[in-house]
Amino acid sequence: MGKYFGTDGFRGEANINLTADHAYKVGRFLGWYFNQERKKNGLEGPARIVIGKDTRRSSYMFEYTLVGGLVASGADAYLLHVTTTPSVAYIARMDEFDCGIMISASHNPYYDNGIKLINSKGEKMDEETILKIEEYLDGDTEVPFANKNEIGCTVDYVSGRNRYIGYLISLGVYSFKGMTVALDCANGSSWNIAKAVFDALGAKTLVINNTPDGFNINNNAGSTHIEGLQKFVVEHNCDIGFAYDGDADRCLCVDEKGNVVTGDHILYVYGRYMKDRGKLITNTVVTTVMSNFGLYKAFDELDIGYAKTKVGDKYVYEYMKENGCRIGGEQSGHIIFSKYASTGDGILTSLKMMEVMLAKKMKMSELCEGFTMYPQVLVNVRVKDKKEAQNDPDVMKAVQDVADKLGDSGRILVRESGTEPLIRVMVEAETHEICQNYVDEVVKVIKNKGHQA
Repeated sequence: MGKYFGTDGFRGEANINLTADHAYKVGRFLGWYFNQERKKNGLEGPARIVIGKDTRRSSYMFEYTLVGGLVASGADAYLLHVTTTPSVAYIARMDEFDCGIMISASHNPYYDNGIKLINSKGEKMDEETILKIEEYLDGDTEVPFANKNEIGCTVDYVSGRNRYIGYLISLGVYSFKGMTVALDCANGSSWNIAKAVFDALGAKTLVINNTPDGFNINNNAGSTHIEGLQKFVVEHNCDIGFAYDGDADRCLCVDEKGNVVTGDHILYVYGRYMKDRGKLITNTVVTTVMSNFGLYKAFDELDIGYAKTKVGDKYVYEYMKENGCRIGGEQSGHIIFSKYASTGDGILTSLKMMEVMLAKKMKMSELCEGFTMYPQVLVNVRVKDKKEAQNDPDVMKAVQDVADKLGDSGRILVRESGTEPLIRVMVEAETHEICQNYVDEVVKVIKNKGHQA
């Protein structure tokens, strides 16, 4: 991770940690950089960069300032307007753009925002390019302005978003006719996309949290506040419910009984489905260190292999790409189906879950049988300095003490958030009480040492 860019882009509170000036400079550098890259590769014409945004009020400000920087450096900016992160990745790849930009802070509150950079293959931008951008942000390098006929222009590219919708519809293997599906759009990017896809495939689609006003994104809504969808699914006798986050690269489910189906459940259900059909190439499901003990026990019983990466869909995708794996993801609902997408895609994930239900003629609750989650407690502690807090000798000793007490009956994981000033303390054990007690032990030390912000 760099000074400004974390595992999921340059993120911060709008006009506090991430300002309009930052966005303008990012645009200035990218416009110049990709024009230079095109010249090196013997390509004619200006750099073409596609931009999407979520529903936050500040997304307009960052969109316009990014565009100002891009065209001032001689690049052409193509605007998808409000759309999902995976749609930007899809269009960047399919329409041969030099770069894609998504303006979003994902599951964060409305007052935060972020700039996610995507390369021409629809993947997260490489670290080398990110470091060059950071050098420019710090004033270590200069970038010339374009002039005369080299100044860039802006293109309305809503047609790209519509093509992405068409692509999702094309992935519907079965008709959804007769199925009642609930969608929680988090008042975010999926609000004008998800329903169109499910309607086109024949579902009776009921939607909540699809009236964004610039301030209500993720507010008691979406995959981070799934209790509303749980209640809705039961009250309306839905067959299944899907909850997305602000930029719709995550998806969690609610089964017909109102139970939450996590990203780990999704990996179990689809991994088993692929194994049954002989489609699980390399016989490996890629997880992160945050996946539940119960998932690995279930995979062992099914003779399905698994890999564990650092937290972040970026690391999951990198492992999948290097090792030819077809499915991977996070407990939070970032699920990557490498045959169909280069990033986590919430709407795609929901379509694949529908496929398994219809192919197996089973309810989601039945598909999840065989996977029993260990109790897990996760506490986020807001700190002044993440590295200082995690490397404190007393904190490290407290963590080791808990690990020794747990032995083989559970585990403790303490890590820094990649996007926020948080230390995450997680314990898995045989009972919730054991988890809570051990988490409290470590959190108490972090607070007593004065690390809490």
